[in-house]
Amino acid sequence: MQAHEISRPLEQARALSAHHYFGQDMLYLEHRAVFARSWQLLARQDQLSEPGDHVVERIGKVPVLLVRGQDGVLRAFPNVCRHRAGPLALCNGKGARALHCKYHGWTYALDGQLRSAPEMQGAEDFDVADIRLPPLRVHEWQGLVFVALDEAVAEFDEVYAGIAARIAPINPAGMRFLRRDSYEVGCNWKVYIDNFLEGYHLPHVHPGLSKVLDYRAYDTELFPWQSLQHSPLRDSEEIYGSGDAYYYFVYPNVMLNIMPGRMQTNRILPLAPDRCRVEFDYYYAEDAAAQARIARDKEFSDEVQHEDIMICEAVQRGLASGTYDAGRLCPKRESGVWHFHNQLRAAYAAAGVRP
Repeated sequence: MQAHEISRPLEQARALSAHHYFGQDMLYLEHRAVFARSWQLLARQDQLSEPGDHVVERIGKVPVLLVRGQDGVLRAFPNVCRHRAGPLALCNGKGARALHCKYHGWTYALDGQLRSAPEMQGAEDFDVADIRLPPLRVHEWQGLVFVALDEAVAEFDEVYAGIAARIAPINPAGMRFLRRDSYEVGCNWKVYIDNFLEGYHLPHVHPGLSKVLDYRAYDTELFPWQSLQHSPLRDSEEIYGSGDAYYYFVYPNVMLNIMPGRMQTNRILPLAPDRCRVEFDYYYAEDAAAQARIARDKEFSDEVQHEDIMICEAVQRGLASGTYDAGRLCPKRESGVWHFHNQLRAAYAAAGVRP
């Protein structure tokens, strides 16, 4: 593994070097140093509203099972049987009374306690009461469900601090999920996030979006685990309504795009060193004004997303060209990129990779 640069003040900062965007070794490091050590958005509360409702997901290389217990408590476990690593569920479902391993039929209660293990009577010193699925940290917030694999991850309320108060009176918890749009993009997952984190490219890549955001008033604020890009809206009544646009990034891979009556959650999932999946979930308020804008919002969002895909894939090719190392950052417009890169540098160092 190559060394990683030290962080520098914003006025002296360079972007991450090109080698951070390539290779299975780099991606393996990020699975354990970044994704396994952070809160990950995995589901919606409405998918898990009743006892036995369950969702199958992944965090990096770890399969995860979320399930609502008979006691109403939402729990998360590795989706891995304690016998020989079989899956406890293969897909999302409703109303399960127990968790049955699909390999050898071991059965667990919804709270993770092993209840039966077929034909294990001849195993000495074996007691089903001694075996439980290891619990993972889970948190419900604003209609969304998050899981953390590592006990050392910061408290959820610290990571997402201040967002609900800042966007008030917009209330994401009162919005209804409408649809998910997924895109596979031919770039490293960090390229897509780097692109999200700055408005510097707006006049050059997004002519339509530039017309509804006030570039002169567009600013970025940094917080311990978040960055916020904020802009007043203008001439956007048929798309976003009137008010303000809030573009939150929460380390390491969650975006919350919030406008009056509408929220878009966006998570970025690495598929390969040079490929990622981008998942947009759309939520809308039930009021007539928000509902009237849905069709135009979809059309406009598709336009912006295809512009982002085009430029991110071009950047990936540039990173692979062998002619680029690490360029200087614009202090006025790229503080969010600088902040994210420093968070990554700290994560790499904590994993034992040092300059």
